[in-house]
Order: sequence, then structure tokens, then C-alpha cells
Amino acid sequence: MELSSIIEKLKTVSDGYAAKFGIDRTDDWFILKIQEELGELASAHLKLTQRARVGDKTQDELEKNLEDEIADVIALTLLFAEHKKIDVAQALNNKWFKYL
Repeated sequence: MELSSIIEKLKTVSDGYAAKFGIDRTDDWFILKIQEELGELASAHLKLTQRARVGDKTQDELEKNLEDEIADVIALTLLFAEHKKIDVAQALNNKWFKYL
């Protein structure tokens, strides 16, 4: 799946979420949501590596939670880039791939 297709799908989901809950997705909202999701990703990693309280979660559930939180961080980062009209593919080419 191409990045532009992924972003369009993310926008559809995000638009529905914002409409349902009456959220104004401003610059700071995106930054704060990315930070929130990053915290949840860190928590999922700590639980998966047995360095936080796990409760009755299975190993499979902990691994799935880590995957879900990575998806959230990536999705919100892509949505923020779209909001700021940043071409992610070009930004990656300019910043990372120049070293190839």
C-alpha cells in the first residue's frame, strides 16, 4: 500500500473520530496526541519486557498492544504531517535517504 493511500485512510478515520467527539484538531492537539500515544507505547514496551505491572495479560496480548501503540504513534505522526502539508516521502528523502 502506498503512503498516500495510507494517509487518506487515516484521514477518513480521524475525520470521523473528530466529528463524533467534537474535536478541533489544531497543531497543539496533534502534538499532544502524539505525546500521549508515545507514552502508551513506552508503557506497552515496559509491560512486554516485564518492567511494569502486567496484570493478567498474555504474552500475545502484550505483543499486540505494542503493535497497536506503534500504529497509533505512526498514524498520528502522519496525520500531523498531512495537517502541516508536509510531504513525508520527500522529508524522508531529504533527511534520511541522502545517506544512502
